Amino acid sequence: MRKLRRVCVYCGSSDTVSDDYKQAARQMAQAVARRGAGIVFGGGRVGLMGQLADAALEAGAEVVGVIPEKLQTLELGHQGISELIVVPDMHERKRRMAELADAFIALPGGWGTLEELAEATTWSQLNYHLKPVGVLDVGGFYRGLVEFIGHAADEGFIRTIHRDMLQVADDPDDLLDRLE
Repeated sequence: MRKLRRVCVYCGSSDTVSDDYKQAARQMAQAVARRGAGIVFGGGRVGLMGQLADAALEAGAEVVGVIPEKLQTLELGHQGISELIVVPDMHERKRRMAELADAFIALPGGWGTLEELAEATTWSQLNYHLKPVGVLDVGGFYRGLVEFIGHAADEGFIRTIHRDMLQVADDPDDLLDRLE
């Protein structure tokens, strides 16, 4: 079993989402903190990112945000976290987040979350890193993605050995257990 020092969490920045998703972000932060690990995230103060960061801080966890200059200029950066790293662009953001983390988790989110999840999983498939990747499937949010992955594997686009590399759970502690 691997000990996770920091977990990179990708998640949405919208405040206009169900309270169930906000609660799931808080629960994930608390589960990570209970294990003595820290959070690496996109550095935002809004949406699930803000919920995640605030709950992790309340639980005593280290919280490191990585935000591009453009978003920081819009005053979207969370100023109350352990460390806020400002980088030139999104490519550097993802590189730094990957460098700082031992595992990756996607909570519900939109295009950005999906892109980050796909990149982290692809990097793992290609052995650019050997870090586990998972999704917290809140209320079946990722059900369609899981079905797509199965279909892509059945059609020969995802090799059999890579079919189950994305860990899926609907409970934060269960997901962390799988990633460890």
